[in-house]
Amino acid sequence: MVLTLIGLPGAGKTTVGRQLARRLQIPFVDSDQVIEERIGCSIRAFFEREGEAAFRDIEEAVIDELTQGAPCVLSTGGGAVLRPANRRRLRQRGRVFYLRSTPEELFRRLRHDRTRPLLQVADPLARLRELYAARDPLYRETAHYVIETGRPSVATLVNMILMQLELSGAEAFPGTGDGAASTAEGGALRGG
Repeated sequence: MVLTLIGLPGAGKTTVGRQLARRLQIPFVDSDQVIEERIGCSIRAFFEREGEAAFRDIEEAVIDELTQGAPCVLSTGGGAVLRPANRRRLRQRGRVFYLRSTPEELFRRLRHDRTRPLLQVADPLARLRELYAARDPLYRETAHYVIETGRPSVATLVNMILMQLELSGAEAFPGTGDGAASTAEGGALRGG
């Protein structure tokens, strides 16, 4: 089974995903990294040269491929849910966790990050609010579980995900079913 993490840029998909994969003893895959390896340049450069539609076509093919592969923890790009085919495949082929952060939390985390093209605008907080308004319903439609990121540590977020897997009966993973998730604390969870 593929465990997918979705959410806005800065929500913690890569950081939480790496820790989760380590705990479950399965590979971690970042779809954006796979895409960059395929296109031979940064997503930002490809976006500027070829446009969003061409990027989304490649992203859709990569997500289709990755969701049919061996068990892994998959971190997707923030816009992966924009295409209905991606939402359907992610939901049908694994378990999807939406790492939900408010635009204000994301801004607090990312305000000094100069590597994200998304935030290189006059009003990054307004941009994050726009993205949240447009994408939150799509993330919720795709996700089996919503994990409120708030201020919990990465370890706590990983434990919250493991607890949801354990409660759903996903014993196929080494890190679940043996009390590994029993240390989860706090935070709002919603099964979906």
